[in-house]
This record gives sequence, structure tokens and C-alpha cells, in this order.
Amino acid sequence: MDAVDHVKRDVLPIGTDYPPGHLLDWHEHRRAQFLYGATGVMVVDTVAGTWTVPPERAVLIPAATQHRVRMLGVSTRSLYIEPGTVPWWPATCTVVDVPPLLRELLLSATEFEADYSLSGREGCIAALLLHEIAARTPLPFHVALPPSTDLAELCREYLAAPDVSITNAVWARRTAQSERAFTRRFRAETGVSPAVWRARGRLLAAVPLLRTASVTEVSGRLGYASPAAFTVAFARVFGSPPSRFTRSGQGGGPRPAGTYPTYGSCAPTPSPAGSKRPAE
Repeated sequence: MDAVDHVKRDVLPIGTDYPPGHLLDWHEHRRAQFLYGATGVMVVDTVAGTWTVPPERAVLIPAATQHRVRMLGVSTRSLYIEPGTVPWWPATCTVVDVPPLLRELLLSATEFEADYSLSGREGCIAALLLHEIAARTPLPFHVALPPSTDLAELCREYLAAPDVSITNAVWARRTAQSERAFTRRFRAETGVSPAVWRARGRLLAAVPLLRTASVTEVSGRLGYASPAAFTVAFARVFGSPPSRFTRSGQGGGPRPAGTYPTYGSCAPTPSPAGSKRPAE
């Protein structure tokens, strides 16, 4: 990215393939980033939270945000976007769906030279990409992390190895607090109880596991009473059953309707309802 960041283009498309388990350690970009995983799963960390990006989804990363990305067999297509071009960009990372039109535009754009022509087809594709991104609706594949270092460490450990036997009492002992004081502090920093946080974190951790294991295997590994109980909990939080995230069930999510803001000469006429914007 550094080699082309100086190019005077509001949108710079780049495609990259990564080996399984590759870690892009802590870094940041001057530009906002639209990071799409055509295959595999990405796990994006910031100091504020963790976002798991299933196949055929993307994550919007704000400009100048320290983050790291764990790649699990991922082929990525990225757009690096001048912040002033997208004032509606979310203030925190946001996972979104990638419908067929947006996917094909990304694939086309990553074939461009860095200094692609702003007129004609290439310029219109770059403009249309921003239209499509602006119409996306956030997906709930994330958990917030507490700002305190000791609590954040507990949470990251849990996400890496979810254990149903972990209780509030266990975590309270780790922080040398009473269970009541610990629970009150955790809720103050995250907005939810430790038990609720762990339940969501356990479900989020299921997404990468579903790449290589069945729903039954993942439910057992994460300590659910039955595959049915796991399916109900997963669908309640993420809006789709876990079978949609296995190799045999991968596919696009819901396709929300949207209208569009104005970008350059290829801008459509906005609908009377106004433009949709990604939310945090």
C-alpha cells in the first residue's frame, strides 16, 4: 500500500492472497479501508473490539485505526479510500455483506493500474464502488473489548479458546476482585454482563471453526447441549443458521435495499427517502 498511497486517486484497489493462519500484525493506514474476503475467514482486532469476517463479507476499517488481521485461508480484495471522500464512513470497524454487484466491481477494480483513468469505465467503476458500499447494512459479527488491560486480556484469551466452564467467579479471582465487584466493573466497561459477553464471544468463535468442521462438531467443541441448541443461539445473534457458514453452505447473506450518495459524474439521482449510511 505504501508504494501507491501517493497516487492521486480517491479509491485505490488492491488484491492479495494469504496463506492459512497468516497474521498482519498491528498497523494502520492513512486511508480508510474496505477489506473483502473472497474466501476464508478474517479476524480483525483493534483495542476496542474483535470483528470476525465470514466468507463473502467485508469489514470497513476507519482511517488511522490501529488493527491487526488474522487470515484463515483468505484471498482479499481491498479498497483504500481517501477519508475526505467518505465522510459517512463508520467511526469503528463494521462488518457488511457483499452482494454480487459489489463483488464483481471489486474484482474488476483490482485489475486497474494504480493511476487508472478517472474518465470512462474505470472512473465510473470506482465511483460505483462507493455507491454500493454506502448502501450496505452492518452485520453483528463483533464483540466489544473492555478498555482495561486486565479485562481485555481475559476476553482475548476466551475468544482464542472458549471454555464453557469459565464463570464470573473464575474471572474475578484472576483480577483479585470479589465476584460482585468484578461483574459491576465488567458491565461498566462493556455495557453487558460477563456471562452475556462470553455467550456472544463463544458464538463469534464458532465462525472460523465452521470452515473446517460440521455444525455438530462445532456445537460439541463449544460445549452446547446439542446441535439444535447451538443453531438456535447462533441464528438468534447472527440472523442465519450456522450451516450457512460451513463449506457446503457458504453464500451471500441478505441483500438490503439502499439508495446512494453522489460521487462524480457517474452519480445516480437519490431517491426521495434519502441515502443510507453504514452505522456503527
